[in-house]
Amino acid sequence: MMNRPVEFKVKTRPQLALESYLDALLQDATAEELPEPILVLEPVVEVPSSSSLDEFQLAVLEEQARDALVAPVSVPVVVPVVTPVAPAVVEPVVEVHLPPSITPPPVSGDDRPAWAAEPFECLLFDVAGLTLAVPLVCLGSIYSLEGQELTPLFGQPEWFLGILPSQAGNLKVLDTARWVMPDRYRDDFRQGLQYVISVQGYEWGLAVHQVSRSLRLDPNEIKWRSHRGQRPWLAGTVIEHMCALLDVAELAELIASGAVKAMPGNKRS
Repeated sequence: MMNRPVEFKVKTRPQLALESYLDALLQDATAEELPEPILVLEPVVEVPSSSSLDEFQLAVLEEQARDALVAPVSVPVVVPVVTPVAPAVVEPVVEVHLPPSITPPPVSGDDRPAWAAEPFECLLFDVAGLTLAVPLVCLGSIYSLEGQELTPLFGQPEWFLGILPSQAGNLKVLDTARWVMPDRYRDDFRQGLQYVISVQGYEWGLAVHQVSRSLRLDPNEIKWRSHRGQRPWLAGTVIEHMCALLDVAELAELIASGAVKAMPGNKRS
């Protein structure tokens, strides 16, 4: 009868020495109460040549090197922060509104507006070669049209150019030239418009070709119109500066009343 072969697992001497060291640690742990664990940072150990170490030290170093190779590496995950993009709006080039220091008394007898009771500041701008003056107290801000496109709305009259988004909200931009010179209006007047001037207290603005300068006017220097007729927005003329004085309140009333339908060139598109 043949004997069953016996399998032997041969361990290296360093491994035997390491197991003996671990057994001794376990026996010591059951014999006395272990102190609270203290976190100790271990210095980096350089492995000297095997000739200068005994077998036990060599086994410990081999085990430490093996653990270092299989230790997981923690990689930080960077999550990008996405900033939401707000819709772009047009910022004003300059704020032109000047609130009055006092409320002027109403003026009677010569059809002057209330803001013309005393000298007042005006802004001069050009529309298709015509210079207009508007009191600063009636204006809000000046917006540049450079690089901007107006958003058209369906079913609006031809004097409505479109919507301009601004910090104050959506401005309804008016074709100023079609208002002030309807009899001489040409389609090419829409070309070269550079600025929109918002009107204080209203959600619309005047499209103009150039903004000139501000000017202080004395009411006595103005030739006031006693009868507005078909152009109620024309308050008067300033002969010295060759410009027309615009009454913004009357223009707003004209727009609100729907009387613009009777103006030349104001067919629905």
